[in-house]
Amino acid sequence: MCAIAGLLFKKARPAHFPMTTGSALTEILDATLHRGPDSAGWALYRPPLEGELRMRFFIDANGDAQKEIAAVHTALEAQGATVLDGEVLGCTYGVRVGFAGDVLALTRAIERRVRLVSIGASLDIIKDVGQPYALAPRYAIHEFDGGHGIAHIRLATESGVHPDTAHPFWACGFADVATVHNGQLTNYWIMRRRLERRGMVFQTENDTELIAVYLAYRMSRGADLEEALRTSLEELDGTYSYLVATRDAIGYAKDKLAAKPMVKYEDEDLIAISSEEVGLNRLFPGRALATSEPAPLTYGLWRRAA
Repeated sequence: MCAIAGLLFKKARPAHFPMTTGSALTEILDATLHRGPDSAGWALYRPPLEGELRMRFFIDANGDAQKEIAAVHTALEAQGATVLDGEVLGCTYGVRVGFAGDVLALTRAIERRVRLVSIGASLDIIKDVGQPYALAPRYAIHEFDGGHGIAHIRLATESGVHPDTAHPFWACGFADVATVHNGQLTNYWIMRRRLERRGMVFQTENDTELIAVYLAYRMSRGADLEEALRTSLEELDGTYSYLVATRDAIGYAKDKLAAKPMVKYEDEDLIAISSEEVGLNRLFPGRALATSEPAPLTYGLWRRAA
């Protein structure tokens, strides 16, 4: 059992909304903590960097972190990426790099030498073992005030409790695509082998990563995000509710059985999503919200205004 969360401001964050994006996502997660106390994570979207990438890597916070950081710099420089600045946060090392080449080629060149968490002009994924209120100060989540993001808390059922098995997952090799997911894909290995034969790369055996890679593959072949969401309902078997985020949008899909809950609230300023209504109530205390739950076998998409 897990919980998902999403928040998108259609334009700027309204003055009457008192929380930063990071704080709001953290509140949703904490309100649904009974669904997943093992680990937590956020996919946060900042204004895109022109000619630059944000990259985050796992490092061993209890080991020789400086050696791993040096390996990151060496791997990036070998591919023509210039490290502009870097910062250690918890068990991760985040860098801003100058790079104008192909992200997929860069990923394949360095993935066996370093442990990638995410790459994007906008995207930055933070995830670790622990609960949202404990992790948020460590990773400065409350300071994030970008236009949108998705988040997740996890109760491990099929793999160990480690930072790299926490959600969100990045679509390996494709900038700015991330997913969170509650449920299980029953045709995981069939779909993974099919995508691998088409050149796609996986970092884990987590089915949430497969959703991200599947959507990125469809978009790399010319589909827009809405079309990729639609076909995912035809090709991904199982019971699930998932969220996907890109540089300017959040989308969802819900399987035909609709056994995994998802509740949303929308007004003229924002769309907020949680696994349970109690998560949305944290954002608007004392208000009676007009929420709704997506119907079975449906998908949806919200974009930020240009």
